[in-house]
Amino acid sequence: MAVGSKSFAFERNVERAAPAGKVLAETGVGHRTFVWFQLIAVYALLEKALWAKDMASRNRWGILAGITILLFVLIDRPSIQRLGLGLPRGLGMSLMLATSFAAALGLIFTVRWAGGAIPANPTWPSLHTVWQYLIWALLQEFILQSFFFTRCEDLYGSSRAVWISGSLFAAAHLPSPLLMTFTLIGGLLFCEMFRRFRSLYPIGMVHSILGLTVALTMPDSVLHHMRVGIGYMRY
Repeated sequence: MAVGSKSFAFERNVERAAPAGKVLAETGVGHRTFVWFQLIAVYALLEKALWAKDMASRNRWGILAGITILLFVLIDRPSIQRLGLGLPRGLGMSLMLATSFAAALGLIFTVRWAGGAIPANPTWPSLHTVWQYLIWALLQEFILQSFFFTRCEDLYGSSRAVWISGSLFAAAHLPSPLLMTFTLIGGLLFCEMFRRFRSLYPIGMVHSILGLTVALTMPDSVLHHMRVGIGYMRY
């Protein structure tokens, strides 16, 4: 009887313990913690790159941030679709480009109506640097969408991820009040486009079109060569 009682008690304890383990697995506590760690680590490295005292240090922190992002992406083993590296389907690209051209023209007409000069900065940006900004815009969108948005989406769902990722994008442009305003609006637009169409290429084009329009229409006295972080302070 003693052995049978112990066996019965053990079986009941296993039955009671099993649901708790199942709940832990379903909630993915370990996964969520790791996702939070990735977000905090990468954002901290990016901020170090923006606020380091000298250019050499900023470059080192920037390279470290890039390596860390790639490492976390490889660990995640995402699909091409999750990363947004596939081509847009349907009318996605046409809609995005039409939206960007409309926004760019609206900003240009608004500045002209207010009496502003276009170009606002005759010597900047120069035409030979436009292609560099196109590449940089696409890289920013990879960081924003393929890294931050997808992880915020894991934690809070796609609708909330738009607001969280867009806000993080704007905060990264401190302390420039002009760029923070534009990047909050633009970041929400970019993230919503990514949520709907899941392709980086047209979003990168939209980003570059709007960014160059801002550089074309805003005086450098407030734009500070579109610098952020300590570069804005030292302009």
